[in-house]
Amino acid sequence: MNLKSILRTVNQWFYDTSERALDQAYRAALMIKVIEDEHFNGQKISADSGGYSESVVSYFEADLKKYLNIIKVRLAEFKASRSVLGNSEIQQMNSRNLNTNNYEQYYLANNSEKQEVIIEKLNFIDKILTKYEENKTPEYSAALIPIEPNQEKSLIKRDRDSQSTPLQEPVDLLKEPRSNKKNINSREGILDKTGIIPRSILGTFSRIQRELDPKAEENVVQNFRTSKTKTIISIKFLMILIIVPILTQQVTKSLLKEVGVVERFRDSTSEPFINYEMEEEAFFELHKFEEQLHFKSLIGLAPKLSSEEEEELVKDKAKELAQEYRQRTGNAIRNIIADVFSLTAFGLVLYNSKQEIAVLKSFMDELIYGLSDSAKAFIIILFTDIFVGFHSPHGWEVILEGVARHLGIPASRNFIFLFIATFPVILDAVIKYWIFRYLNRVSPSAVATYRNMNE
Repeated sequence: MNLKSILRTVNQWFYDTSERALDQAYRAALMIKVIEDEHFNGQKISADSGGYSESVVSYFEADLKKYLNIIKVRLAEFKASRSVLGNSEIQQMNSRNLNTNNYEQYYLANNSEKQEVIIEKLNFIDKILTKYEENKTPEYSAALIPIEPNQEKSLIKRDRDSQSTPLQEPVDLLKEPRSNKKNINSREGILDKTGIIPRSILGTFSRIQRELDPKAEENVVQNFRTSKTKTIISIKFLMILIIVPILTQQVTKSLLKEVGVVERFRDSTSEPFINYEMEEEAFFELHKFEEQLHFKSLIGLAPKLSSEEEEELVKDKAKELAQEYRQRTGNAIRNIIADVFSLTAFGLVLYNSKQEIAVLKSFMDELIYGLSDSAKAFIIILFTDIFVGFHSPHGWEVILEGVARHLGIPASRNFIFLFIATFPVILDAVIKYWIFRYLNRVSPSAVATYRNMNE
């Protein structure tokens, strides 16, 4: 046998792979049908369809499981071989010296009957598979991730397990949204148990098994659609969380100013200061104005004023300052009322968006834990240095004074110093606990990178 005949034989064997795989799947489906007709009166193989004992039913269910596995594997082989069948058909056509322009005529003349047989076999196989597939549609969690009933039990079990973390669950769900109970149990064994075989090898076999699954492409498409939908919902929800409170605050403040609610209770004779800090600022500005007048008159930049004229200018300045600080007091009161409405709107959005919150949490977990180790370490160092670092007290002091000025309340130095002495310390402890409790388990290499960068 020469090389040319060997290559022709191999080519013919490869060309017949799809038909051979389909025939094996069809024979396995026929065996299931034979068992149904002979022992279960044409009904589904189960304890309810026949009067057999539990041992007999288990025997037939073992055969059923074997034939179903054969069908699934051979169908996957059939689909994979069909993806490259077009090139093989062209090569075989060329080997028979057929013109490519007459390919359509050749295909219709020789493959019409073959296609009818293939369609009949596939319909019969699908009929058998549909009978033994679970008819329950997957439930959807609040994060728009399909959860099978057996998978829900597994998630509850992992929630109770102290070795698992809540931050790992959304990532696991996105990886295998439609995995069956066998896959879940095997994955739990990989994550939670230490065996003789390395985890990477078990993970490789599990990945190959998932890729050979006939529904692998459907799962990939479903995962992509779920991820896309989750991203859109998360971005929209973040925009709502930002825009709604700000818009509510600005609209409320404008309406209060337009209606003049504050001005009705505060006339021109009322106290212009809402706190002692405003009063001290006004006195300082008035005293500074008097010194400027006196200084300019001494150096000749302004004509020398009499005591009556100087007193009149100071009086006008005092009225101007009083009007200015009345406006600042009114703005502070309007800010308080508008902030209350803004916080109320923010709370209502959170209360009515429980599903969106779950989607956002899953999206943020996937986004954060999907970063590289160096990126995680950089973000942690940047966050800690800004809020709990050496220079953070100055930033907290500016923020607290700005909030106090916005609300029109006096900025107590004792409160600011007490806040700076306690809150950054608590925040630093929380961050370190999170690194030790969660990040060290999920991404140990990120923790090592963080320590090296922080040293």
